[in-house]
Amino acid sequence: MAAAAGKAGNGTKTTPDLEADIKQLKADIEALAKQLAATGEHGYGAARRAAALGAEQMKAQSDAAVEALRSNARDIEDQIMTTVREKPVTSLAIAAGVGFLVALLARR
Repeated sequence: MAAAAGKAGNGTKTTPDLEADIKQLKADIEALAKQLAATGEHGYGAARRAAALGAEQMKAQSDAAVEALRSNARDIEDQIMTTVREKPVTSLAIAAGVGFLVALLARR
């Protein structure tokens, strides 16, 4: 024991000192791991909230785009109906021409 005490006096650590340091290091590593896990969970939660918000925004934009397309389709339908009512013979001739072209393309 006297040799161990002598070594402690000149800057070298004894076995109990090293064991205490190792225990402290393990405790520090555990604390760091817990902090990293908490940070990861926080980051995951923030990313998940951001993704949900982005999905909601995209859904709202797509709903608006679909409604705009429906509105445009109704407008075109109304214009076609008006044109057919105003010029039925011309409309019939155009429909026959389009049908003829489709039939030609379908043969090939």
